Amino acid sequence: MPRALLAVLLTLAVAAGCAGRASANGFSAGKLTVVTAFYPLQFLSERIGGDAVTVTNLTKPGAEPHDVELNPRQVAQVADAGLAVYLKGFQPAVDSAVAQEAKGRSFDVSSAVELLPYTGGESEDGSKDPHVWLDPVRFATIAGALGERLAQADPAHAADYRSRARDLQNQLQDLQRTYAGSLTTCQRHEIVTSHEAFNYLAGRYGLTQVGITGVSPEAEPSPRKLAKVAAQARSTGTTTIFFETLVSPKVAETIAREVGARTAVLDPLEGLTDKNADYFSVMRANLAALTTALGCTT
Repeated sequence: MPRALLAVLLTLAVAAGCAGRASANGFSAGKLTVVTAFYPLQFLSERIGGDAVTVTNLTKPGAEPHDVELNPRQVAQVADAGLAVYLKGFQPAVDSAVAQEAKGRSFDVSSAVELLPYTGGESEDGSKDPHVWLDPVRFATIAGALGERLAQADPAHAADYRSRARDLQNQLQDLQRTYAGSLTTCQRHEIVTSHEAFNYLAGRYGLTQVGITGVSPEAEPSPRKLAKVAAQARSTGTTTIFFETLVSPKVAETIAREVGARTAVLDPLEGLTDKNADYFSVMRANLAALTTALGCTT
């Protein structure tokens, strides 16, 4: 393609991306504009923001968020947002857009709570586990911090933001108590997962995670790794190999056949595949899957 024509097309693409942009102060039609990086942050922003905010999610429903790429319109949305809610280090394209465009208006979830290192041998480079929302206690801390950040961005609705954040924190504490009560009397405590996404959940409830793959959910495990996981599953009497909703179940099915186990979904909640679901309904489904797999009694 001739270089001049390419320049014209890029100019048109950026111009199209700017259409319908929010006002320069981060408000549109009287509402604070909030851009979120992926589903759990969208959930928090909508629940705490209520009808005082307009929330846009940069990761489309059903998409795997790790390697999301942003188009010019989405970059413009980040630039114009009153608040950009993201998790630093999880999505490089979002990190880049925030660094270039947000101009101090962003809310970095990783500054609200300490992120843990991955526990698997494949992640010894110091990479941090982003799946903090799978721990209701840490997620409640983020909810409180986001309520305060929204209050700063939109003082006219500060009391409402703080009130809704407290309500959500109470609901998350109820969820934490339900998990803790259900996972205290289990025959097994090892969970074999298709990728190492459950560090926070396992740590909170005294479980041991055995990940078939490490940081990347789409990585191909080596035959040696598969054999090691299969041996661990046999030694612990594992009955269930967990896979996720947004990636292929084939590797989990391979391990399950090898050890005579079944497969089931354990959702890392990076995105929704069911439009009727939300954070709480998926977390309750995860708990039901765990109590069945681990032989828990109530």
